Amino acid sequence: MSIVLTPFARRRLFPAEPRSNTILDCTPGDFERHLNDVSPLKLLDGYAPFCKLHVHRNWTPTRCLTMPVTDDNRHLLRSAYEARSRDELPVLVRWFEGVQPPVAGYLVVIVYSREQLAKEGTSIDVDWGVVGCLYTAGPEEIPMAPITMMRNALGVGEGGSGVPLDHEAYRRSVAFWENNANWRP
Repeated sequence: MSIVLTPFARRRLFPAEPRSNTILDCTPGDFERHLNDVSPLKLLDGYAPFCKLHVHRNWTPTRCLTMPVTDDNRHLLRSAYEARSRDELPVLVRWFEGVQPPVAGYLVVIVYSREQLAKEGTSIDVDWGVVGCLYTAGPEEIPMAPITMMRNALGVGEGGSGVPLDHEAYRRSVAFWENNANWRP
């Protein structure tokens, strides 16, 4: 199985101006090499047949992607309407400011098949393309954000994958994200 970073993932995981809430102390090339040279601890099925999750022990100082919302940190939550790219419509997002989450125990790498990426307008020369990465405390996936599920259901034209909304998965996602949030430096 060969894997490359998609342009979408490269921009988000390795931005031109590095941030403390992205992958740290690792180049995009080193990241790809690691994924191709080191077998994952687990290979999980994703939300659709074209999606797989490669669970690796975190080999970087990258910090957890999310933190629980508590009475002690709730006042640090912020929100805004944002788009992931110029082509997408802004959606409501929330995050913590002024927190320092622990170093992640695992990197859960999200990959899509070459065929699915072609449907979404991204051409790759290998079997799988990285579309994202979760930085987690445990070796499991955290639920996809509800807005990401909705965007996927809207289809490729709206920045999604075209996978219909699964109501039970959506409810599990809401239960997680009501009690957790991403963070920003």
